[in-house]
Amino acid sequence: MSDSVFPFSLDSFSLEDIAAIDAAIDRDELVRRVLELCNIPSPTRREREAGQYVYDWMAEEGFAPEKVALVEDRFNVVGRFGGEGEGPNLLFSSHLDTESPFYEPVDRHTYRPDTVVDPQWLRAWLEDDVFFGYAVGNDRGPMVCFIMAAKALKAAGFRLAGTLYLTACPGEIGPEPADEHQGVANLGKELGAAYMLTHGGVAPDFAISAEGTDFGVNWAACGYAYYKITLYGEALFTPILDHESQTARLNPIVRMGGVIEALNAWARDYETRHRYESAGGVVTPKVQVCAIRGGNPQSMGASSEVCSIYLDVNIGPCQTLGAVDRELKAVLRAAGVEDCEVRPYVFRAGAEADPVAVEPLRQALNLAHEAVRTGPMPIGNTVYSSMWRDHNVFNLNRIPSVTMGPVRWRPRIDDLVACTRIYALAALALCRRREA
Repeated sequence: MSDSVFPFSLDSFSLEDIAAIDAAIDRDELVRRVLELCNIPSPTRREREAGQYVYDWMAEEGFAPEKVALVEDRFNVVGRFGGEGEGPNLLFSSHLDTESPFYEPVDRHTYRPDTVVDPQWLRAWLEDDVFFGYAVGNDRGPMVCFIMAAKALKAAGFRLAGTLYLTACPGEIGPEPADEHQGVANLGKELGAAYMLTHGGVAPDFAISAEGTDFGVNWAACGYAYYKITLYGEALFTPILDHESQTARLNPIVRMGGVIEALNAWARDYETRHRYESAGGVVTPKVQVCAIRGGNPQSMGASSEVCSIYLDVNIGPCQTLGAVDRELKAVLRAAGVEDCEVRPYVFRAGAEADPVAVEPLRQALNLAHEAVRTGPMPIGNTVYSSMWRDHNVFNLNRIPSVTMGPVRWRPRIDDLVACTRIYALAALALCRRREA
């Protein structure tokens, strides 16, 4: 590693250091913390109680937590450890919200009834050393791992030269403002990691988005654009309707079937043409129709004059929104779609860490992985580099960042213990010990 790239070398750790950290990790406490934190219901927009648990826990461990909030009930938690010398600063981040229904009337048009009542949305439990519950993998299991890692470093008597930031953020999953759902109550990512980075009093040299990656590492990721495509037509009074001459030409709901067919064909081509291979992972941006609106089921004497579909367009780190916009509109023109409005209503850029600048972080994680799991840390599966994760926030702000964490789906206790060990050793190697 050249000093011109980064003026710090990695610290080494001995077998005695590894043993000291291992001895300081309380397996039973880790299990208890995972179950306590992941049994706090935290669907997006309702992260307050889980955030308060993390705040209280960090305070108990002496990590001097602060609440950093754009919205009072949806605050970021920022804790600190180390910072006693000239070492690099490392930030860990996980999100407090878990993918789940909003538990609002709109869910009746999104989820099957038996899906909404799945207990794994809001609960977590242990069966034969395997964790169940969506919050464990996404994303409070890895959050417990890095807090336990910091606790183990402290308990083992290590003093870090660089600062280790421990952050828990709301809103990584969403929501996004759309149509009549506007305002701060409908914000997601703006009040999470992005707000924390801007207003949280943190100065990281590197960042780890602690999410499940099956022990792989990625530093390239997708962004996305949400598009609303609206077709206009004429209200056709049902009793006088002439199907042959009017329906396919004037009813926008019927016409939308051809639009969706054209978009699905484009989506298959899009992900092939825009596939991006990099050292930090293979990015395969995909496109999907995710919602549709049109008409009024209380008044159907005539057809609707308006029908809209909502498109999720993933965007790789080298793509631009303008180019995607032109491509999408060209597809609709080629399909002969008329009387149509195409408009993005959300845009978030994909990002990739500079491969040279991220190297110290990758090396620290690799050293830790070799010590804990034997063998080099692999590059994560393409699914983990083809989605949004909050390391995009840091990479977009020129802070080299990766995503790395334990087994994503139903991790075992041993998986979370191993991840805790990796986080602790990587932090020790990167932040360095305080010199006597």
